[in-house]
Amino acid sequence: MDEPRLEDIGDYNSLKGEKRKTVLWVIGIGLIIGSVYLLAYNVFDNKDDNLDINKSTVLIPKNNLLF
Repeated sequence: MDEPRLEDIGDYNSLKGEKRKTVLWVIGIGLIIGSVYLLAYNVFDNKDDNLDINKSTVLIPKNNLLF
């Protein structure tokens, strides 16, 4: 069985027909999903939902190390 060659493909130079429609649909749906995600992120993201963390750092003297 021979390997397919690019010259043998019917729409090698440009997309035509059903393949072109499929590619345009995939690109369009991707843009729609991306815009819905962006809109939802901007609407539902609570920017002042910060947690205040108050931890004090404890210093260990060098002579108490196990090394």
